Amino acid sequence: MKLVYSGKTKDVYALDDEHYLLKFKDDVTGEDGVFDPGANRVGLTIEGAGRAGLRLSSYFFEKLNRLGIPTHFVAADIEKATMTVKKATVFGEGLEVICRYRAVGSFLRRYGKYVAEGEPLDALVEITLKDDERNDPLITEDALDMLGILSKEEYKVIKELTRKIAAIVKEELARKGLELYDIKFEFGRIGAGRQIALIDEISGGNMRAYRNGRPVEPLELERLMLS
Repeated sequence: MKLVYSGKTKDVYALDDEHYLLKFKDDVTGEDGVFDPGANRVGLTIEGAGRAGLRLSSYFFEKLNRLGIPTHFVAADIEKATMTVKKATVFGEGLEVICRYRAVGSFLRRYGKYVAEGEPLDALVEITLKDDERNDPLITEDALDMLGILSKEEYKVIKELTRKIAAIVKEELARKGLELYDIKFEFGRIGAGRQIALIDEISGGNMRAYRNGRPVEPLELERLMLS
């Protein structure tokens, strides 16, 4: 296999012209040894985090595929901590799309003058550029369009998909007594028709979940969701 990209939490290998293999790592994003899904650097290593992230991702991707929501997911090998996916092209050099249900993390840091910590938000969607040098800056719909990264029609599709998928995840967490505060997605184009589809992963490392007012760490989230 040919290594295509080595990322913070997974490595990407080319299997053939149409498929990639994602190798999940035990690294998670954060700051000063504290887990933070919104951070743009590896903050700590948690043994078993890779397999836990893969198990939860597989659970959600399989559900989305059954519902007819486009994703890149094909299959997973939990023991090897790998996921086979359809080859996708990203928008620009990559976008992160966040759906927020409560004011925490970077949203609170930016807008704390106007909002209290934990205040409810109505599935607010934000998009940031994957750009470590510039600390993953927020970008608007108009700027995405003007810079040729994402058309206004594509923005509308991604926003609708983000809210739809986040609502599914939120409902699944609620069944286990968990509340989803926010979740981060990535999208790309797959196939000859360049269909917009959910890519990357849907794991505890990509979301903030709380139980009885307490944040739930990625490994605990996987255990609670799949037990």
